[in-house]
Amino acid sequence: MNTDQVKGAMKDAAGKVQEKVGEVTGSREQEAKGVAKQVEGKTQKSFGDTKEAVKDAVNKP
Repeated sequence: MNTDQVKGAMKDAAGKVQEKVGEVTGSREQEAKGVAKQVEGKTQKSFGDTKEAVKDAVNKP
């Protein structure tokens, strides 16, 4: 596991929380920011997954 995978997963989770807080408080702005953070987190995690797959392929005996 690399830092992009970890940071991406953390951003995704934080975005979900932020989205729910926005729903509960009725703040569309917070909901939107939460969704955007989720997208950013998923993108970063996918990038990390790709980096890990390339590293594994290169190091394969």
